[in-house]
Amino acid sequence: MRTGDDLIEPLLVLKDVAIGYDSSASLVNIPNLEILPGEIVAIAGPSGIGKSTLLRTIAGLVSPISGQLEVCGVTLPESPPRGVLGYIPQKLGLVRHASVRHNVELGARAGVKSRKERQQRSTEAIDIMGLSEKSTEPIRRLSGGQQRRVATARTLAQKPKLILADEFLSELDEETLTSVLQAVTNYVRGSKAALIVVEHDISRAKMMADKLLVIDDGRINPFVKGTKAMEVNV
Repeated sequence: MRTGDDLIEPLLVLKDVAIGYDSSASLVNIPNLEILPGEIVAIAGPSGIGKSTLLRTIAGLVSPISGQLEVCGVTLPESPPRGVLGYIPQKLGLVRHASVRHNVELGARAGVKSRKERQQRSTEAIDIMGLSEKSTEPIRRLSGGQQRRVATARTLAQKPKLILADEFLSELDEETLTSVLQAVTNYVRGSKAALIVVEHDISRAKMMADKLLVIDDGRINPFVKGTKAMEVNV
């Protein structure tokens, strides 16, 4: 029976999950993993080891080979309610011929029906990402770093409960990186959401995350800040 802090319902639960594209050769095996509201979790490991595939599996884009995966209270393959899951893929998925505002409003549409609230959410997210002067610019005219900020703004406008981000801080200069990370952190803490981010830079991952999960040889090895190491169950 859950008591105390355990009464908090996790936003993500994985039980005996194997992920990959070939049932005879899984990329990662996860016996047990829970992500709680307010947590920031970084996933690190060498290229091609399954980090992005894990995010895509949580997002429902790739079926797990086996096991049970629960996202925001819904067990896959059922989909969680529209808007509760935000996903920033490595290739961003932006509409390149459309404006910054149009792309950000696509995120807001996933969260609300009211046009006024969509516009308000979009304006706030664009401002937070420092893109107000670029709001009418088409995506194709922006730098790689600016496009990543648009993708982040699109997700913040959605106001999801769980954010999956695949190296969303790459191509950002140090000053911009700090402001973007602070904005996302503030959202996660303030909204009791959770962030799972794939990050190739181990030192950056340790700095930003409450938990660092390193994929190695098909398994996840946990590292946690402070004295909480024994609380990570994988």
